[in-house]
Amino acid sequence: MARKPAKRSCSYLMSMSYLSLIVVTMVIGMGATWYVNRQINKYLRVPASTRITGAQMAERMLAANGVTGVQIHRGGPQQDHFDPRSNSITLDPDAFGGTSITAIATACHEVGHACQFAEGYAPMRIRGALVPAVNFASNAWVFLLMIGIFMHMAGLTTLAIIMYAVVVLFQLVTLPVEFDASRRGLAFLTTQGITSAEQSGAYSVLRACALTYVAAALTSILQLLWLLQSHDE
Repeated sequence: MARKPAKRSCSYLMSMSYLSLIVVTMVIGMGATWYVNRQINKYLRVPASTRITGAQMAERMLAANGVTGVQIHRGGPQQDHFDPRSNSITLDPDAFGGTSITAIATACHEVGHACQFAEGYAPMRIRGALVPAVNFASNAWVFLLMIGIFMHMAGLTTLAIIMYAVVVLFQLVTLPVEFDASRRGLAFLTTQGITSAEQSGAYSVLRACALTYVAAALTSILQLLWLLQSHDE
């Protein structure tokens, strides 16, 4: 009889700890999103003195780094990425055809990824090698966790946590890839005659975008720590 309150108390504390985790991760995510949107929109209205579009700046940076065979496509809203499978860059309409600080900073960041791919940048290769495992683990871990909990199968729960740890590892490896792409982009922009104020604006845009990856990694680490603690209990 004495054990029942203890179990209820343990269950209550675990529930409260998970609720706290949800609140913290929501605050981190919402804060990062607000800051990113603020910086992007702020410098989206500031034209760069170069007066060339993001797509044109991307072509310049590719040529300056001797990277060939990379196609630059116009994508939909907020579709900015480099695809190593097709060796192509996709820029959203504002970045592709715009001449703002946000446009050229975004374009150069994506070219930074193209340069990484062309050079065989180690963190990018590691990240690419993890993609198949992450694609599977990110979809399967939660189902294994729920089955393990409801069927009281500690082995499945442990496997689920290991799979989630792979997802966290992927996000951590992503950080140097993103930071290096921004570093490359900013270094190139300084050679294009933009003012110090424009360099500062480009830095603010790319720093804000990097914050989304930091926030995602941080929330994933917190989730993993909670899973490990709960598993030990």
